[in-house]
Amino acid sequence: MNLLSKNSETIYVLLRIVSGALFASHGAQKIFGWLASHETVLGSQMWFGGLIELVCGLCLILGFQTRIAAFLSSGTMAVAYLQFHWAFRFDENFFPLINHGDAAILYSFLFLFIASKGAGKWCLDKIESTNTTD
Repeated sequence: MNLLSKNSETIYVLLRIVSGALFASHGAQKIFGWLASHETVLGSQMWFGGLIELVCGLCLILGFQTRIAAFLSSGTMAVAYLQFHWAFRFDENFFPLINHGDAAILYSFLFLFIASKGAGKWCLDKIESTNTTD
């Protein structure tokens, strides 16, 4: 376990990068139609959600404006769960395993954690902050 503790910062950064890549791939699917079973209408709520997923996912991969991108992503996934998965129905659809919203809930809390912690190492946020002048 000491090996994991010593590498916790690297593991955290890998979590940020991998989750950003997966999130961006969902956005690319909606925006570009990659591996999609249906077409997303330009300017629709689904299209804007895809745009947020793509752009914020790329920001998370690069560690650029990480807290803002993660917070926006968290909110987007909360809306996705409430509006599209649960749909405020108090029947069997209430349960995430039935409404298939477990990934949206997990993404929402994961991105909230990243927003609270920041980019960590291997990020453009650190380069940006060291290059600013007063």
